[in-house]
Parts: sequence; structure tokens; C-alpha cells
Amino acid sequence: MADINKNGADPARKQEKKSEPGSKPKKEHETVDMAEARILAYMKTRQADVPGYIDLLKNGRLADRQKAADRLGEIGDERAVLPLIAALKDESFAVQYLAAKSLGMLGDTRAVDPLIAALKSDEKWVRHGAAHSLGQIGDARAVDVLLPLLSDEHHDVRAHTAWALGELGNKKVIELLSALKNDKKKDVRDEAAEAIAKLKKKGT
Repeated sequence: MADINKNGADPARKQEKKSEPGSKPKKEHETVDMAEARILAYMKTRQADVPGYIDLLKNGRLADRQKAADRLGEIGDERAVLPLIAALKDESFAVQYLAAKSLGMLGDTRAVDPLIAALKSDEKWVRHGAAHSLGQIGDARAVDVLLPLLSDEHHDVRAHTAWALGELGNKKVIELLSALKNDKKKDVRDEAAEAIAKLKKKGT
């Protein structure tokens, strides 16, 4: 799902992302999605960097912890799962958000319960990241605990929650998602409609 936040920048991406050392520059006619896919494919060759990033995540300064939390998801190595789970309790909400996002990219079910706990965060970005990642992981335990976030005060949390429920595939949520068709925010209405369409196709 494309970034659906319209009214606020990602707290951990206040500067333009630089290319990794050794990566190729963007090709002239390459789309953004193609460039991102190429960079992710490159990052997955960086397993040797995982221990260093884990150390930074645990012991680095804020900027280092943010970078490590982000990179560990992109590299996709399961050694990062437990350190990223621990980072959900980092003193920085930005690190918590990036850790939640990266756990979704890793797709490991060990992260389900910690991400469910993160849904109760006071920080909207952490709830947003946890909801999206639970949808990526696809564990049915997340369905019931996501439902209250459909009425979250922040539209981007509502929208990512609708998307996640569509990914989880349980038809019982269709009625609740239908209520979002009248949401005042277009991103929420659109994600709810797409989730409903997806669920109706699944037959769960």
C-alpha cells in the first residue's frame, strides 16, 4: 500500500534518503517503485552488515538507532527479529515506529504479540506502523485487536488499520469497514472500500 498519510511526514524520514554505498544511481526512466524494488534487492545482499546494525540499534545514538531499525527491515535477516522487538520499547517514538515497520517487512510471527501491544501506544505513528505490520504478517490473532483502531482519532491510523484488516482476510469485519465509507477522510474511505472488495473475493 502506498503511503497514505496526507498531513504529516514520516517522523523518521525528515531528510531525503541517500543511496547505499555501492548502489547504482537511479536510471533516467526508472519509476519510483522500480527504484525502491532495486534498492531493496540490493539491501538483501547486505547480511554481513546485520550484526553491526543490531549493535547500533541497541547502543547507538538516536540517528544511528533510526537508521539501524530501518535497514534491518530492508535487509530481511531473521537475526533482526528479537532486537527489533526490543526496539519497540525504545525511548524514541521514531525508533519504535521504524522497528514496527521493519518487523512487518520481516514477516515473523514472533512479532505478533509485541506489535499487538504497540497498538496501545500513545503515539499515532507507532499505532500506524504496528497496524500495518500486523496486516503484512497476516496472523489471525490481530483481527479483534485491530478493530478499535477503526475509530482512532487519526485518519492515517484508521486507513492503515482498514488496509491491514483487508489483508487478514476475515469477512466478519466487512460490516465495520462499511461504516468507514462515510469517513470524512478520503484515504480512509478508499482503503476501506479496497479492503471490503478484497475480503469479498477471499471467501473466508
